[in-house]
Amino acid sequence: MTTTTTTTTTTRQIVLASRPAGNVTADNFRLEEVAVPVITDGQVLIRNHYLSLDPYMRGRMEDSKSYAEPQALGTVMIGGTVGEIVESKNPKFAVGDKVVGGSGWAEMTVSDGQALRKVDTTHIPLSAYLGSVGMPGMTAWLGLTQIMQPKAGETIVVSAASGAVGSVVGQLAKLRGCRAVGIAGGPEKCAYVVKELGFDACVDYKSPSFAADLAAATPDGIDAIFENVGGVVFDTALARMNAFGRIAVCGLIAGYNGEPMVLNNVRMILTMRLTIRGFIVSEHIDLWPEGLKELGMLVATGKLKFRESIAEGLAAAPEAFMGLLKGKNFGKQLVKLI
Repeated sequence: MTTTTTTTTTTRQIVLASRPAGNVTADNFRLEEVAVPVITDGQVLIRNHYLSLDPYMRGRMEDSKSYAEPQALGTVMIGGTVGEIVESKNPKFAVGDKVVGGSGWAEMTVSDGQALRKVDTTHIPLSAYLGSVGMPGMTAWLGLTQIMQPKAGETIVVSAASGAVGSVVGQLAKLRGCRAVGIAGGPEKCAYVVKELGFDACVDYKSPSFAADLAAATPDGIDAIFENVGGVVFDTALARMNAFGRIAVCGLIAGYNGEPMVLNNVRMILTMRLTIRGFIVSEHIDLWPEGLKELGMLVATGKLKFRESIAEGLAAAPEAFMGLLKGKNFGKQLVKLI
């Protein structure tokens, strides 16, 4: 039997209109108004409440070899979403259920339920399922526990430490008895990383004394790095690595628009016998239940803190995404639809 709570006849979505030539521009996107889809047996209709904006989307906009197929032109921009079931012909979902999925940049969407996960918002805000208790949190958890493998007393360094992923890495490291040193852009973000998130130190990569400041913050060297940025930030941290250090490469946002990235300290990989591993969190779904259980418990009990930057309305998504790529966001970047 069909149940429904919507009488809307049209909805909006944003599609990829063209591929970027260097920096992403507003012209790369197109806002469309379309008819609300009609669901069939086994399907549900979702009204999205929040869209997730993440750096990986920049790579999907390119028609180049990568770990995933490029975003096709004229299709809805990819991305994580949280929302509410407003119509259901699927016995596993009822109207009113809150769900996490990958609907992309759209106000409403249809799903067969295979890629949906019902979530409980009693103790965890719905938006957090796109951040600390979602893909970014799992990215942090996976890189830290599986690649960096921190031991109590070790020094770990996290670039983009005030962001959705980096902020979780440092807090998890502290809970495991490590010295957590963040790297962020500007005094305000660095103050937040130390005073609110509990890192031991945070270094401003925009400062002319960045290299000296990082050395001062890591007097015993660096045992593990969680890398989100690349470029000069990564190169400077490489020079501080201890023997047999581990590096989890999550992102290289400094080069996403085609900028060259030179590593002057690449010799440290050999001389310090470093282990460097890039990873894609979606390739380790088997570990998600374990990671999400820990992350959910920590958020629900207030032991894992997070911050969100929220853009209002679907039309604001392109500008917010361009800002994200330039580090203008503070914490997890979301678009609020309702």
